[in-house]
Amino acid sequence: MFASFLIGLREGLEATLVVSVLVAFLVKGDRKDKLPHVWTGVLAAVVLSVGFGAVLTFTAARLGFQQRELFEAITSLLAVVFVTWMIFWMRRAARALSGDLRGKLSDALELGSLAVVVMAFLAVAREGLETALLFFASVQGATISAQPLIGISLGLLTAMALGYGLYRSAVRVNLTKFFTWTGLLLILVAAGIFKYGVHDLQEANILPGLTSYAFDISTILPADSWYGTLLAGMLNLTPQPTVLETVAWAVYLLPTLYFFLRPSRTQPTSAAAAPAA
Repeated sequence: MFASFLIGLREGLEATLVVSVLVAFLVKGDRKDKLPHVWTGVLAAVVLSVGFGAVLTFTAARLGFQQRELFEAITSLLAVVFVTWMIFWMRRAARALSGDLRGKLSDALELGSLAVVVMAFLAVAREGLETALLFFASVQGATISAQPLIGISLGLLTAMALGYGLYRSAVRVNLTKFFTWTGLLLILVAAGIFKYGVHDLQEANILPGLTSYAFDISTILPADSWYGTLLAGMLNLTPQPTVLETVAWAVYLLPTLYFFLRPSRTQPTSAAAAPAA
């Protein structure tokens, strides 16, 4: 439930910030007549995202055991790729996001109403599709099916409330710190999804070592205990992982954390004049 809440909060706030920038630009520019076109694009993006999630769920339910395991493995690995790219992209581009969106919307206004709809659709659809894919990958193997849905719903509602508060300047949130901390937590979630994807590949007989366990701490971390369920749901930490799962988890987590936490290198501006010929 917590992992789903985090996904909904992080992705939902990104989408909400995008929409708030577009709406604020039109309101301040006295172009409120174009607001329905923005909301049309946003609604279309939401419908596409929900439909994409439904297709993933429907497809997985209609497959045989090995085919389903392979399908879930592929979606899990794709989710890890997308969420990792999103975390690093947002870390790099967050400061310029508002200006970039305003520039694109200005160009769309010159082209016409349809361009505004398409621009709003594309700006939100990426976040929505990422959310659907990441949510589908994160809930594989969940023992209580209602909890992930409740978690992501609460996350999205919280994101919308924060986004509205930011738009109205009623909430002051340090977005740099917010995206840093949620990025760290999402890296842990992504490591668990990657581990689960490797396990699915083993279940589908694509990778070996399904019965080669790295360790067994089931006496300390019972799978049916509340804390065992919590850790399994949040980070996919299981009491009896295979060797390959454990290696995959560490191979993803350690370098990703290193590059994410490494201070960004800014190019110093040089005032020195060019040497004379």
